[in-house]
Amino acid sequence: MSRKVAFYGIFAALAILMGYVEAMVQMPIPVPGIKLGLANVIVVIAMYFMGNKAAIGINVIRVLISALLFNGFSGFLYSLSGAAASFIVMVLAKKIKSSGIIGVSVLGGVTHNIAQIGVAAAVLNTPGLMYYVPVLLVAGVVTGVIIGIVAKYCLRHIEKAGLKA
Repeated sequence: MSRKVAFYGIFAALAILMGYVEAMVQMPIPVPGIKLGLANVIVVIAMYFMGNKAAIGINVIRVLISALLFNGFSGFLYSLSGAAASFIVMVLAKKIKSSGIIGVSVLGGVTHNIAQIGVAAAVLNTPGLMYYVPVLLVAGVVTGVIIGIVAKYCLRHIEKAGLKA
């Protein structure tokens, strides 16, 4: 049990740290709002290493603490909507063995972006934001592939090290 608690703490801290690093580093893309989603590497790894229940706990902790430290309430709304929608889709996609970790990550990235733009359009009462969806779909696919590859690589090393959750 204490081993699991230690892994929860390490993964949650890493997810928060990755979110912080991402907030500090500007993306070299001139499109506002597009991020790599570094914290999602940790969530995807947690899904495959520790299971869905652990990953959702880590994801919720990450969203709450990141909102308190960096984003404020509006950032919390956008982050929570994206995190919740993408997590549900990733859990469902993970059940389809042929999707693989990269496919799961891509679906999560795309869903995250769609959920956030939907919440932004509703909160700001600006349906014109929906014109931004094609750009976000492409960004979700690209970042999802990157996150999936990194998570797959990390999981391979976790397995080689013989670690168990």
